[in-house]
Amino acid sequence: MYALVDGNNFYASCERVFNPALRTQPIVVLSNNDGIIIARSNEAKAMGIKMGIPAFEIKHLIKSQKVIAFSSNYALYGDMSQRMMQIFGDFTPDVEIYSIDEAFLDFKGFELTKLRQMGLNLRKKVDKYIGIPVSVGFGPTKTLAKIANRIAKKHMKDGVALIDTAYKIEKALKMTAIEDVWGIGRQHSRFLQKNQVKTAWDFTQLPQDFIRKNMSVTGLRTQMELQGITCIPMEYIPPAKKAIRTARTFAQATDDYEYLAESIAGFAATCGQKLREQKSAANLLTVFVRTNKFDHNKPYYANSFTIQLPATDSSIVLIKAAKEALKIIFRPQHHYKKAGVLLSGLVPAQNRQLNLFETGTDVKHKKVMQTLDLLNKKHGYRLMKFAAEGRFGAWQLQQTYRSKRYTTRWDELIQIKL
Repeated sequence: MYALVDGNNFYASCERVFNPALRTQPIVVLSNNDGIIIARSNEAKAMGIKMGIPAFEIKHLIKSQKVIAFSSNYALYGDMSQRMMQIFGDFTPDVEIYSIDEAFLDFKGFELTKLRQMGLNLRKKVDKYIGIPVSVGFGPTKTLAKIANRIAKKHMKDGVALIDTAYKIEKALKMTAIEDVWGIGRQHSRFLQKNQVKTAWDFTQLPQDFIRKNMSVTGLRTQMELQGITCIPMEYIPPAKKAIRTARTFAQATDDYEYLAESIAGFAATCGQKLREQKSAANLLTVFVRTNKFDHNKPYYANSFTIQLPATDSSIVLIKAAKEALKIIFRPQHHYKKAGVLLSGLVPAQNRQLNLFETGTDVKHKKVMQTLDLLNKKHGYRLMKFAAEGRFGAWQLQQTYRSKRYTTRWDELIQIKL
């Protein structure tokens, strides 16, 4: 049996841990630069606040404090996630971290009669040690565990659901809309609905030839998982990304080249750090910029330029290439609202193909990059930066409503007044 454990309204729940007075208040969490709603508490959902709407649409509610808004605090959320995942490991050593607030747990060999109590114990321990409410769904496959988790969250008062018999599987599938099935995207969902496939159960009744023809082997794998046949194994080591991207929407549109250059340098440095974390090297670097397409008073401009590199993981090389690309696409008459850097053509750093005329630049930079990464990891994210990024980091996010980073900064520890 597998379990999917999911932190309920995770970002909002993290904010409540350090401010218990908010436990009954409507909370929303905003995206980069406080642009849109990316998380909501149940109370905010009940008010009809939709996911993904611009923050300015509920500005009156935030100003009157009918809704409490927080800027995204990824340092806090990431650390709370790590603590939560460590607790999962106390119940089984086989844990696959699926996202910042979700993990699959493999309970192969455990007695079925004890799983529900184990789920209750897990919820209790997470709540006691870090204060995050979680839902636990058990199923014979990962896809069924996903469905069980959804049922646990929406229909079970104790937050635990167990799908362990053919009868329970059929009942669960009949109450799950086809668009809510893990592995079936929006496009396939619309196609299936046009063919009178409304629920997960309907999908399991389709002929395999029909699914293979219209949804390839991926759709067939999903059908088998829903029928209780394991096809998706646990992934204990996350697969390396095929591309790495860092981009920001600026708080204010700008025509300042230096501002853009510092931003692009910062994006390239961040991409370089991510590249080294997964032990990859990049062959291609793309810089892209665009103006505000919703500003009809000004002409819209968007452009990108790609530079081919000798496979590298050096931020020094990446920053230099990114600034060269920016010079090519920059037009001084425009005000830019968004910019970013994309690394692609990724290969394992240890197995990269060397250029016949390569001068060994990466070898010279290797110790510098190792020292940089070590200092930033030990003393705080972005403590050490490149001069090209600017002293104050023009590309830094606007975070008007950010809470303190209680668990990762000594100077932001929670204070208790007695």
